[in-house]
Amino acid sequence: MSPSIELIARYYDAFNRGDWEAMLDCLTDDVAHDINQGHRESGRDTFRSFLQRMKRCYREQLHDIVPMVSADGNRAAAEYVVHGQYLADDEGLPPARGQRYVLPGGAFFEIRDGRMARISNYYNLQDWIAQVSGD
Repeated sequence: MSPSIELIARYYDAFNRGDWEAMLDCLTDDVAHDINQGHRESGRDTFRSFLQRMKRCYREQLHDIVPMVSADGNRAAAEYVVHGQYLADDEGLPPARGQRYVLPGGAFFEIRDGRMARISNYYNLQDWIAQVSGD
């Protein structure tokens, strides 16, 4: 297994365990995080704050994770299916009432010195909103 595939596996294994510190260990100090249909945040401490918001608002597990890596190992992607529950209201989104959802998603990574230097997450926000709104 390539080091980049191992890194992605370690990152998502930590995510599924809710081990935020192990996730943060996979990142560079200056990691760029592109939030789905949102803005870019930078830095490991900012990512830590993002994870705290995720922990408060969502309970998620990723299934069927398929990582892909470029020949040089510097770029990677992963496709997965999110199985989640919306626990608490998140700013700008519908009210939370414990709604469950299943949603395909993916991420792109830039890898530098054995750590993730960029994470760009993607999923269909309108599909998620429809699922938690009961539409």
